Amino acid sequence: MMFSAQGSSRNHCSLLAVLCGGKVSDNKQKQPVSDYKPRYPFPELSSSGRLEVQLLNNPSIDEFRRVLESFEPNIVYLQGEQIVDGEEIGSLVLGDVDLSTPEALCGVFGSTFPTTVYLEIPNGVKLAEGLHSKGVPYVIYWKNTFSRYAACHFRQALLSVIQSSCSHTWDAFQFARASFRLYCVRNNNIFSSNSQKQSIKPGPHLLGEPSKIDVSQPEVDMQEEEGSPENLPAVKIYDDDVTMRFLVCGSPCTLDAVLLGSLEDGLNALLSIEIRGSKLHNRASAPPPPLQAGTFSRGVVTMRCDFSTCSSAHISLLVSGSAQTCFNDQLLENHIKNELIEKSQLVHAQSSSEESKLPSFEPRRSTSIACGASVFEVCMKVPTWASQVLRQLAPDVSYRSLVMLGIASIQGLSVASFEKDDAERLLFFCKKLSKDPLLGSSLIARTPSWLVPPAPSRKRPEPYKDTKSLNCIIMEGVKGLTRPKINVAAMRPIPHTHRHKMLPFSGFSEAERYDGDQGKVNLPVAPVKQTAPVTHRKALSSSFQAQQIISLNPLPLKKHGCGRAPIQVCSEEEFLRDVMQFLIFRGHTRLVPQGGLAEFPDAILNAKRLDLFNLYREVVSRGGFNVGNGINWKGQVFSKMRNHTLTNRMTGVGNTLKRHYETYLLEYELAHDDVDGECCLLCHSSAAGDWVNCGVCDEWAHFGCDRRQGLGAFKDYAKTDGLEYVCPHCSISSFKKKAAKTMNGY
Repeated sequence: MMFSAQGSSRNHCSLLAVLCGGKVSDNKQKQPVSDYKPRYPFPELSSSGRLEVQLLNNPSIDEFRRVLESFEPNIVYLQGEQIVDGEEIGSLVLGDVDLSTPEALCGVFGSTFPTTVYLEIPNGVKLAEGLHSKGVPYVIYWKNTFSRYAACHFRQALLSVIQSSCSHTWDAFQFARASFRLYCVRNNNIFSSNSQKQSIKPGPHLLGEPSKIDVSQPEVDMQEEEGSPENLPAVKIYDDDVTMRFLVCGSPCTLDAVLLGSLEDGLNALLSIEIRGSKLHNRASAPPPPLQAGTFSRGVVTMRCDFSTCSSAHISLLVSGSAQTCFNDQLLENHIKNELIEKSQLVHAQSSSEESKLPSFEPRRSTSIACGASVFEVCMKVPTWASQVLRQLAPDVSYRSLVMLGIASIQGLSVASFEKDDAERLLFFCKKLSKDPLLGSSLIARTPSWLVPPAPSRKRPEPYKDTKSLNCIIMEGVKGLTRPKINVAAMRPIPHTHRHKMLPFSGFSEAERYDGDQGKVNLPVAPVKQTAPVTHRKALSSSFQAQQIISLNPLPLKKHGCGRAPIQVCSEEEFLRDVMQFLIFRGHTRLVPQGGLAEFPDAILNAKRLDLFNLYREVVSRGGFNVGNGINWKGQVFSKMRNHTLTNRMTGVGNTLKRHYETYLLEYELAHDDVDGECCLLCHSSAAGDWVNCGVCDEWAHFGCDRRQGLGAFKDYAKTDGLEYVCPHCSISSFKKKAAKTMNGY
């Protein structure tokens, strides 16, 4: 269950916090302070971001029930008694009633149970099982005793991710537990100073089932899949891994398995939260990866999908899959989420031995990085889309999840929500800080001297010709005062990689090579020194690009069975009504306006409503969208639409028509038998190419198949007011007629 409030008008998560014993955990609370150990600023429980907090301090049972029924919280947080002059948390008491038994605790709730209950009390296994058996979906509890500092850190991590993102209970718990392991378990700061370590696995636990994404197909799609000749994959995502550098708040230490594993789990949970709440906004066909296009089976289509995550980060993914999946928006969205969350580990720590050694230098501190606290560097391998999400979340001052993992910088970009109190809380758990009095004041209270600009009266030194002089610089005006040796490696910024990927040329397909039996020339595979004419090179380029897309055309969808008249005699109203019904049937309700047929479609082109009827008729009469660039969309299609005007000055109208056709009509075309199976009158094939129409016999031909001398460029014939194309057969017939007239004396 997602942490979202009941009702569509409340886009937030509600928390009812119940504190027993009248001890409020705030900054004014007393805590044992030694001479060298830094303070721990307890955060206040208050509403922030998506989180709305209702606080009850030592209420009675009646008061608790009344607030529970009126507030209807998503989460109920129950904190045990604060032991006086101690670091531990005691049992649960409301008023004078002890709630240490499952029956007593369940009786307090009555019939109103929230989505999640967090029991911050020691040895709460039986209480958690009792609440879970009564119908609470998720219960967070502790099996052992713990210090209030460790409990506060886990609670702060849990609430930080809830206030930042619309998260699921399972993912939010995994994130908070990873943060707990990173700072509390690794530094042995779980138990209080008076308690003894226990053999039970430390840390909080969760009762409840993990969230699953529904990827089941509708019955109609299942019937179509059974009729398919092959078992096609649902979706496959094409993305590369990149190395990212993180600066983590803490004292420099060895990058052991606990530290790297905790960061891995925390970042995986954070990215899972972003993807689980993401939405698919747009999809468009795209060419396949060059090295894998030949391995695709027939019926596989590639799509470029644009997503926005639950924290409004934008990513773009290249996916491939069956036509049934890729043409259903909801099914495609669910399959992509399932592929990213359930079937892969997103973040991987660098496994080389060199990365796990103690760094040779400590990164220079900056007030913009963790407010000047000490940091250390960690390298992680993440998918490219994940790096885009993290880089977009870092500058967001309202996004607090990265802070609880101690991440202060991502690839040189500082985390904007990091505050001084956050650094103090995280450094409190560092083991070395509690032993070394000199490290107790690791926060920079003022601007570092190397950030302060020089005084106006100081003369700047002349540029040094000798690089060795950097080791020791004598400051002017101060005798005998030297600055220490500059560590050049420490000043080196974090590198940013800008690699341009080289797409290999896979050669021409057999369909594009000309056969000598039909008057065509064979194209050599190896490059030659002779250059082809410009017109021929353009024809080959567009033909090859079209061939890449055509090879991935999906199998025809299940026929619509609408009973519509053939497209040649069908009326426009009947056609538009049938398209609307088809889009609703396929789940594309976002494309159908509420006004119905009078407002369909709502797309505007050249200040007029998009003429879908003539757009569809012209495209299917030329072989369908399958032809690709073989159709001159501007000269042959747009000129037949009502959107066209004689004074038209639109640019890029061809690409605009392609996008509209892809959005409204491509799936409709695949489910109907309207495509006119034209073939070239010269090569007798319907392969892709630059098509031209003979002005005499009205037959179609590939412009590249006509090898006659003296022909212009394809664009000369394709534009609206261009040259009229006459095929070779009609040219010969016309020449014979003229010759016969000359011989007869005419």
